[in-house]
Amino acid sequence: MRPSVKFKGIREGLLVTLSDGEWSEVEHALIEQLDAQGDFLRGAKLILNVENHVIHAAALGKLRDQLSDKGITLWAILTNSPTTEQNAQALGMATRIYQGPVEQVARTKEKNLDGDEAILIHRTLRSGARIDFDGHIIVIGDVNPGAELIAGGNVIVWGKLRGMVHAGAHGNTSAVVCALGLLPTQLRIGDKIAISPTDRGEIRPEMALIRDDKVVAEPWMRQG
Repeated sequence: MRPSVKFKGIREGLLVTLSDGEWSEVEHALIEQLDAQGDFLRGAKLILNVENHVIHAAALGKLRDQLSDKGITLWAILTNSPTTEQNAQALGMATRIYQGPVEQVARTKEKNLDGDEAILIHRTLRSGARIDFDGHIIVIGDVNPGAELIAGGNVIVWGKLRGMVHAGAHGNTSAVVCALGLLPTQLRIGDKIAISPTDRGEIRPEMALIRDDKVVAEPWMRQG
């Protein structure tokens, strides 16, 4: 049976849970899944739940270096194995995190966050979901009508954005909103509000930003 690799966005970053099996096969499945995302996960902070796997320090160090080459930080190892836990700690990795549901992420005004931190959600957000985060919000999936995204920084949706979105919620007028399909019920950047027109014509990747003191949408084109 092919090893399973499950992704979940949490407050601390991207939680990846690995199934049991031969470590070499599980590791290979993990790398395959990450490669399938291309450069989109570059800059992500990874929390790896290896469950019962016993992993030696050399293997953990090798995996950390492989992920680093992809621009991904292996920040934490969650494990049931004391040996794996000790090896992870020896390499400077965290072994305990808060694992509350992503919808409970709330704005923390006491922290001096300026938008450099990010949360990644790897699923579709359905009606009733509300993500409120001081940094950037990245969603791999659709944001359905009735869902809300509120970010202190930028909002990037690798899918259709059809809910309510507010980027630069603390007054950052240089924030942007990017989506493969930009169809929000309401879009705000800083204190500026834009309502999506009923007839958008062809759906294409777009980026919303403030230009000349109003919110405008432009083609979202990959740079470089």
